[in-house]
Amino acid sequence: MRRRIVAIALSMFLPLGATAAELLPELGTNAVLERPKGKPRGSIVLMAGGDGELGITGNGEITRLNGNSLIRTRRSFVAGGFATLALSSSGNPTRAIEAMKGIARPVIVVGTSRAATRMHRALSADGLVITSGMLDHFQSNVGSADALPPTLIVHHRNDTCRVTLPALVPAFQQWAGARARIVWVDGGRDEGDPCQAQGHHGFAGVEGRMVGAVLAFARGVRPR
Repeated sequence: MRRRIVAIALSMFLPLGATAAELLPELGTNAVLERPKGKPRGSIVLMAGGDGELGITGNGEITRLNGNSLIRTRRSFVAGGFATLALSSSGNPTRAIEAMKGIARPVIVVGTSRAATRMHRALSADGLVITSGMLDHFQSNVGSADALPPTLIVHHRNDTCRVTLPALVPAFQQWAGARARIVWVDGGRDEGDPCQAQGHHGFAGVEGRMVGAVLAFARGVRPR
């Protein structure tokens, strides 16, 4: 059945080589899709931290969490050649993954901070990326590392958010074994609440390193 897509005239805000934002009927206002011009090399689903609710309007505008590290950099993933879906916490990750499989594979789900507590619902993806994540909660929700697809952890060495401390990373690596690899980021600026987006937790000032690590990983993932 032909997919009906509602196109939004936001092209003046998109990077060179990107198309306008779209709402997918099967996801409604729970997600906004942006894709590169030409054939995408894969798909990336973004899950923001905090309460994860993006406040997406019927026009496809994101009205909340625009400062979140993944939401503010989302068009960099589009510029990297990936169809990119920003998914609200009110949306269903499994349905989002299935929708994106129909657009381009592999499908990579990227979640930051508290989104890690919801990412056990995204294990059907071809790959997972957790940035500044609540890794202990994710691990507890998944249970067995055997359920993991290829996984990347991106973490700032100086993250001082009490629920995403760097000390959590080695234990996660031991649990995940060869199914996960780690990329450490350092530098940037650290301002305000240590668990918010304008500090090391949100890769402030070094967003490009985080995005680059995600894109490098995504380019190496194969559909399962």
